[in-house]
Parts: sequence; structure tokens; C-alpha cells
Amino acid sequence: MYNSTISTADRTTHVKIVAISLVASIAVLLVGMTARNTTATDTTARVQVAGPPVKAGKPVAISHGDATVIR
Repeated sequence: MYNSTISTADRTTHVKIVAISLVASIAVLLVGMTARNTTATDTTARVQVAGPPVKAGKPVAISHGDATVIR
């Protein structure tokens, strides 16, 4: 058979292409999983509080009357 193009390739060539792409995708997945940083200090969020809590004040309405309207 003519295995120079994907449309004229025989069945074994297609199986080889699928197998190689499957192995390559598994390799990329494994490299990504092992390259992950899993230290305990990086994975937990820590909140440090200093000073008294801030209480909310009165509500404030803000409006702008000098906006330019383009129509």
C-alpha cells in the first residue's frame, strides 16, 4: 500500500499512529503529574489576622453627573 498519506495508508499504519499517540499522551500526563509541587506549605491557604476587626459604616450613594454621553 501507499503509506505516504493518511488517506491512502493501510490499517496497520493507522493502528501504529493511534498507538504512538496514546503512548505519547500517557507520557505527557505522567510528566505533568510528577512535576506538580506538592509541599504542604504551598497547598494550604493561611490567613493571618492582626488588629481589631473593621466594622462597616453607613451606606454611601455615589453618583457622577459629569459623564459624557455619546450617541
